Amino acid sequence: MMSINRDRLQESLDPGLRVRPRVRWGVLAYFLYSAVFYAIFVLNGVDYPRVGESEQTLLLWYVLPLSGGAVLTITMVTLYGWWRPSLVEKRRLSGWTMTLPIIMMVIAIVNMLIGDFTRITPLMWLYLIVGSILVGFNEDMINRGQLIVALRSRFSETGVWLLATAMFAVFHLPNIFLGIGVVALYQVMIAFGLGSIFYLARRSTGSLVSAMLLHGLWDFSNFATNGSSSYPIAGALAPLLAIVAVITVPIILRRERGRDRAQSVSQPAG
Repeated sequence: MMSINRDRLQESLDPGLRVRPRVRWGVLAYFLYSAVFYAIFVLNGVDYPRVGESEQTLLLWYVLPLSGGAVLTITMVTLYGWWRPSLVEKRRLSGWTMTLPIIMMVIAIVNMLIGDFTRITPLMWLYLIVGSILVGFNEDMINRGQLIVALRSRFSETGVWLLATAMFAVFHLPNIFLGIGVVALYQVMIAFGLGSIFYLARRSTGSLVSAMLLHGLWDFSNFATNGSSSYPIAGALAPLLAIVAVITVPIILRRERGRDRAQSVSQPAG
């Protein structure tokens, strides 16, 4: 049987929450968000590789699907009453675990510094900023907010990371039918690794906001630089980041579990 951290279990039993955290409620929010987002995506005739191509494509295929998703996300978090546990991490990891999120942030910033923005109009800048804010808020609130709260009611933290990150990665799988074909499988694998870095951002800072900002910055650099989900620096370094994250996170969580066990043994009973 998987052990559940007592602090997190107590958090899931907080009588102040409108809906007691259960795995099914987090999964429900995930699938509802996916349905709303992709319904708007498809109805607007998305061609994924061209999302950042123009003012019209950014509005139809970036801002509008994410706006619909934001309405759903805010509604579900409010109905559940999970704002605080979704946004605030009670037990932070050691400060050094912020290393990978910082490296990811630097890569995104450098990519923008050397990027060519001559094709970007003022309205495109607006759509890029709004869309990037929304993608960070929506996807992290759903996958690293509500879903983490729900999964902690049943699984150990390693299971929480694994399941929440896997669901974040699989969210990108429908892109196989939306213009990028089997490349979507590669996108799913990279998303798992980068999602692990967003998880570290939440755990190391104690706030989901840091993961939201990092995610938004990454996507902003992505679309603003090349008008697609692939650009030179990130395209070359994202796989390396993903591999390092997938190796590092389980080690970090194993060490955390070991410390918890040592502390529980050292504490006197009663």
